[in-house]
Amino acid sequence: MSAIAISSNPNIRLPIIAGVVLTTILGFTGVKAAEQPATNPQYRPDTLQIDESAGKTTPKASKPHRRWFQIGRASWYGGFFHGRTTANGETYDMNGLTCAHRSLPLGSLIRVTNLRNQKTVVVRVNDRGPVPDDRVVDLSYGAAKSLGFVSKGLAPVRLELVAAAHAPSSPFSTRPER
Repeated sequence: MSAIAISSNPNIRLPIIAGVVLTTILGFTGVKAAEQPATNPQYRPDTLQIDESAGKTTPKASKPHRRWFQIGRASWYGGFFHGRTTANGETYDMNGLTCAHRSLPLGSLIRVTNLRNQKTVVVRVNDRGPVPDDRVVDLSYGAAKSLGFVSKGLAPVRLELVAAAHAPSSPFSTRPER
């Protein structure tokens, strides 16, 4: 059967087109992924196990360390929201290094890298959003200025989790005290 006959068959063409469309959508919206562990890790002395019977030192088995990251488009928000209350209860400062993210715990620190110019900044999640579905993060004006995309409004970015905050220990927890 030739390639032309396969591509003209509508029963075969539909799944291929659906796969291409899905891959394109996931590429533009950003996808959570995990980095692969190093294939040749450097062992520290605290990761060594001493086998006294054989007199050997062998590496301890450990779980691979995976880091959370997300790739997508970032936007920024500023003057209109300056002085208003954010999702965690603090007052929004457009010149601060903060951001709005849909799912990361409030108080988490994330490193944002502008993929156009490789500039990075560490910001704290203090709000929810962004409102547009095609974006992964809404940065404060100060963070966008540090990354160099204030005039463009949007930029392709990579988000890396530096420190995750846990919602119950947050000083602005929305759960009532008992």
